[in-house]
Amino acid sequence: MRKVFDGFVLALALTIGLAWIFPGPGSEGGWMHGKALTKAGVALVFFLHGANLSLAALKAGTMRWPLHLVVQGSTFLLFPLLGLLGLALGGSAIPADLRLGFFFLCALPSTVSSSVALTALARGNVPAAVFNASLSSLLGVFLTPLWVALVVKAGGQTLPLGQVILDLMVWLIVPFLVGNASRRWLGAFVLRHKKQLQTVDRGVILLIVYTSFCDSVSSGVWRHQGWSTLGVTLAVSAGLFFFVMMVTLTICRALKFPIEDVIVGVFCGSKKSLATGVPMAQVLFAGNPAIGVILLPIIVYHSFQLAVCAWLARHWGERKEPGESDPG
Repeated sequence: MRKVFDGFVLALALTIGLAWIFPGPGSEGGWMHGKALTKAGVALVFFLHGANLSLAALKAGTMRWPLHLVVQGSTFLLFPLLGLLGLALGGSAIPADLRLGFFFLCALPSTVSSSVALTALARGNVPAAVFNASLSSLLGVFLTPLWVALVVKAGGQTLPLGQVILDLMVWLIVPFLVGNASRRWLGAFVLRHKKQLQTVDRGVILLIVYTSFCDSVSSGVWRHQGWSTLGVTLAVSAGLFFFVMMVTLTICRALKFPIEDVIVGVFCGSKKSLATGVPMAQVLFAGNPAIGVILLPIIVYHSFQLAVCAWLARHWGERKEPGESDPG
């Protein structure tokens, strides 16, 4: 698992570098026709997510409501409130587009595939992870645009909220539901080719990241950004991640959750979805030449969460159960 995640993080870095060197093909008007290609890719990814989701596993995780409230409260309340606090305190010290990117990160839903995979590796409550991750993705289609619209409106701009939510439903929710409805025919195929389909998933993310950064490079947005932009992004992303992780861990322990539920609370409550965030940004910030800067925080945050949570999953996965003795 560690090699897969490290390889994807490296691929993200190489993709950004490629966009910096060769921005023409992925820019608006380029031969790749980025907008149409990425929309088709997003629909394909969410169709496959739907075909891969077991309703039986989803139903099995529905009963742990205190845990669900902790996870969804962290994702859609704690994170956005921290984002608003950051907007208030950031001031002119952080460029406006980067501040918006940090808030966008805070408003995003949690991850699906990596949260479930890491929970399984850590021997946590997998059905609860499936339920929370799936619920977060569905809620994010409505709650993420609402939070972003609130911030944009406070800055004197407007966001066509109805059109944005409609676009997200067309390109995310509808393919997801169609995929899930076709699970009876495609479920076995998806299960057999899980690794290959995961490559498709990540390939689409890389494609969208490439076209987004191509637009930003071509429009000259990065000329006004220096190494300090990357340094600030690294520092704030790391601080935000570890703070929320400690908050969720403390709350889960205070509520006396079993370790299996603590694992779900920490993984699902502290992570943010790059897979959902990148296509959402394409809709929410369509036409914004600074979309590459806006996406930078979620890309960096994604790297932190994968590295730290993979280590935690291995650590928790090696724990001894009560009464279990050391081997040998």
